[in-house]
This record gives sequence, C-alpha cells and structure tokens, in this order.
Amino acid sequence: MNHKYLIGLTTLALLAGVTAPRAAEARLFGGKKAPPVDFSAAQPAPVAPPAIANGSIFQADAGYAALYEGSRARRVGDPLTIVLVERTAASKSASSNLDSGGGLSITPPTTGIASLFKQTDASASTTRNFKGTGATDQANSLTGEVSVTVAQVFPNGTMLVQGQKRVTLNRGDEFVQIRGLIRVADIDADNRVASTRVADAQIAYTGKGDVARASRQGWLGRFFSVVSPF
Repeated sequence: MNHKYLIGLTTLALLAGVTAPRAAEARLFGGKKAPPVDFSAAQPAPVAPPAIANGSIFQADAGYAALYEGSRARRVGDPLTIVLVERTAASKSASSNLDSGGGLSITPPTTGIASLFKQTDASASTTRNFKGTGATDQANSLTGEVSVTVAQVFPNGTMLVQGQKRVTLNRGDEFVQIRGLIRVADIDADNRVASTRVADAQIAYTGKGDVARASRQGWLGRFFSVVSPF
C-alpha cells in the first residue's frame, strides 16, 4: 500500500510540474498555447539567377548598392549589433494598522426575577487589532553585446531584428536571445543600436547545465508549492 501511495504521489508531482507552467501560459494567451519564439538568424532572400546581358554597362543583378546607404543594416539578412544596457530598479512599501473596540452593558432591574443577575452578568465588550507591513525591492542589470540580423522590413522603414548568442562553458551553456523592432535612424555609424531603442523587445538570458540545474527547485518541492494552500 505504501508503494502504491508513493507511485501515485510521484505521478501527481510530475503532472503538476509539467502542466502548471503550461496552464499559466494558456491563461496569459487567452486560453491558447503560447506561440514559440524564433530567435534564429534570418536568412536573406535567395539570389535570383542572373539576367541575360542586354549590352548595358549597369546591371542591377551584379550586386547593386546605393552610395548613400553606407554600411548600416537595412535589408533582410543584414547583421547589426544590439548593445545591452538594461537596468531596472523598483521598490514598494506598504503598512496598515487597525484598532477597534466596542462595549455593551445592561443594568438589570432591582426587583423581580431579573434582580438575581448582577450588572457584570449583562455586559459584553469586543476588541480587534490588526497590524501589517510589507516591503519589496528589486534591481536588475544586463550589459553586453549581441549581434542579430534583420528578419523583416516593414513599409514604414521599421525593421524586425532577432538573434541569439550561445556560450558553452565547462559546466553548462549560456544563452542570450533578443528580438524586437528598431528604426534605421537609431543605428549609429558603427552599425550598433542600444537595447533601450528596441521596441517590443523580448530579451532572454537563460542557461542549462549543472549550474542552472542546481539553482532550480526540485520537482517534489515544486509540487508542494503548487498544492499547498498556505
């Protein structure tokens, strides 16, 4: 009987550890499964076969690029560098104090049956006290550089860029992924743009391996965190 109970508890824990994040994602996206985010490098459009020479000196198919464009990225597949300068800080504090009291007293008559009661027998009082305090403080910082490619160019000139960097260490892998919208005007002469200029930015810094696994709560602890009512 004990073995069956342990097997059932293990199965519930595994199901809770797998379905809880999926349920949260489903609520976030209106009951639908969260779409996967693609951080892979965008590939440029395939080169069309060269046209038959028509006798002209200028041929656009021979790698035409306007002189005024410079080296800034502006077409699908062009690389550029995102400079990560993310710094956020937040703090919040709250406190409340509640104190209330009440009393009730009835004076019994001095004659009759009710005279058997004393005045203290017909009195009541209530008190209520509550005191609560709370504080939170959080700060985050992310610096570095990630080279991305242009995935899409919109009619107004805004570009969708995406890319990722994978660094393999001796005990695991580190991933830096970024995706968002930028303007050509925000790209400097060195073909770089600050991450604070990226609209609708999706920046992820994750890892896997021994270090990431050691810093994660175990599956049984996650199970009791989900089912615990406290």
